[in-house]
Amino acid sequence: MKDHGTPEVVHRQDHGFMPRQPELTDAEYQTIANFVHKESGINLLDGKKELVRARLSKRITQLQFSDFKTYFKYVMGDASGDELVFLLDALATNLTSFWREPQHFDFMSRTFLPELEQKRRKPGGGGPRLRIWSCACSSGEEPYTIAMVVMDKSAYFGHGGDFRILATDLSTKVLNIAKRGEYGPESVKNIPPADLHAYMNKIPHEKGGDHWRVQDAVRRIVSFRRFNLLDPLPIKHPLDLIFCRNVFIYFDRQTIMEIVNKFHKTLELGGYLFIGHSESLSGLQHSFQYVAPCIYRKTTQ
Repeated sequence: MKDHGTPEVVHRQDHGFMPRQPELTDAEYQTIANFVHKESGINLLDGKKELVRARLSKRITQLQFSDFKTYFKYVMGDASGDELVFLLDALATNLTSFWREPQHFDFMSRTFLPELEQKRRKPGGGGPRLRIWSCACSSGEEPYTIAMVVMDKSAYFGHGGDFRILATDLSTKVLNIAKRGEYGPESVKNIPPADLHAYMNKIPHEKGGDHWRVQDAVRRIVSFRRFNLLDPLPIKHPLDLIFCRNVFIYFDRQTIMEIVNKFHKTLELGGYLFIGHSESLSGLQHSFQYVAPCIYRKTTQ
């Protein structure tokens, strides 16, 4: 690592010297917030100054910079783009769990899967092909839950069918966790016991307690990839269902409309979009048909 200079220090009598936490000025905060919004669509302008300071201070100290201005110049000058990825990783909020917002999985079981199977079984209907996108997958709980639901509720798609899930996130940190597919007891507590034993294996862990690894049969269905929702969508063929839950709360209205319209173009006619329980497309210009709270359907091309 390059020598970035000596960090400022403060004397602390009980432990000697420690790095001083850098101060974040309003101008620096505005610069970083504008940059993050341009690069990722994440809106940091609504009272999130302390969040930015807290999450980036450790990195600034680690690199031995004395202030945010110097660190931001380093980000802008990093031709590899690695530090930009680190910056966005640090500021992205990733909160998830297995079977989170279960009404979506109930809808999948009772409406979406039977409806699609009936369509696919017709002559020229496409057969047992199912494509789902979890577009803010975090540490993997959402796409693995989707896979378990399909495998549990639909033999047509889930066992021997052409079933694939694309799982993407902005954060490489959480994607690495997702790819490992290993979770502790607190993470798996919402998984129905039958599904826990059917689709996950108990593994030893140095910290004790029951830890679990997603079975290979489930893992093979899910492909994890880093993706920024502001970029052109990485989809070559129409999708049947998109999960984009608890993402729009971080975006402004214009960014949401742009993403939603891209989703509409990407879905198969009759496909569905699921958003978070605290989100709505009300008041936004879009082409989806409202079905139920947090559930929208593509009914026109």
